Amino acid sequence: MSPTVATARLLLLCGAVLAPLPCLAIPAEGEPPPDLRLNDPKPTTILVRVVGQGAMVLGREVGSARVTITDVVTKQILATGIQQGEAGDQNQIMRTPRLMEEPHYSSRPAAAFTATFDLLHPTLVEVTAEGPLAYPASSQRASTTVWLVPGQDTTNDGIVLHLYGYIVQIEHPKSGEPLIAKDDVILRASIRTLSGALLRPHGDWDSRKIHIYGELMIGERILERLQLFYNSDRARFEAPFFVPLSKDAPEGITLRVVAADPSSGKVGVGKASYPVLSERLPPKKP
Repeated sequence: MSPTVATARLLLLCGAVLAPLPCLAIPAEGEPPPDLRLNDPKPTTILVRVVGQGAMVLGREVGSARVTITDVVTKQILATGIQQGEAGDQNQIMRTPRLMEEPHYSSRPAAAFTATFDLLHPTLVEVTAEGPLAYPASSQRASTTVWLVPGQDTTNDGIVLHLYGYIVQIEHPKSGEPLIAKDDVILRASIRTLSGALLRPHGDWDSRKIHIYGELMIGERILERLQLFYNSDRARFEAPFFVPLSKDAPEGITLRVVAADPSSGKVGVGKASYPVLSERLPPKKP
């Protein structure tokens, strides 16, 4: 038999009998071997950062934020915990220009929440954030849905959730403190971003661009709107007001302070209530 005929018969035999067998599929030179553990779970890490919109990361100073990751299909909570760390580098976050793909929060240490799962298949999860935890009256909530792919980590800046609002606290008079009718009282309030930075004129968080005012209320009725001014010595916003007569406010009064940014939609509200006395009580005798 000639070599040509022998070769033809060998090729015919391979095509009819051997070609369907996967063992003859030889990887191209330089390609990695096939993954024979396609159905094994793969560790997958997701990093989440909770930040104040237009501000810094929610860190220890404001009690941080709680993060919860839930499987959208099964509703099972896969991970929950508190974001750990500090607010981040203000110069890097607020003043440094960067390209879209460059890290915004992770170029310097900043608070984050990290969880690792063993995933078998792509999983749609809902990531929810709530904070700041140290200021429940100012707490906000945000969530988003993302796909997690087995073995593909989400790190660097991670999944960033933005919370909208301000921390508004009435510091004087103290909530619940009795006020005397017709007294001239100073309302004093602090206003912070949700990451804890104080608002002030000409700062990174410029109070001149924010609508900040107070309201004196009896029940749900607004008796007077108060224009608040920044006191640089105290780093607080202040306005004087007269306490109404006790007969006009038998259930006391409420002070409300509002901070609203028309450009971003961020709003913060602080409230405190006070009984009103008709006259100043004499000090107790020892």
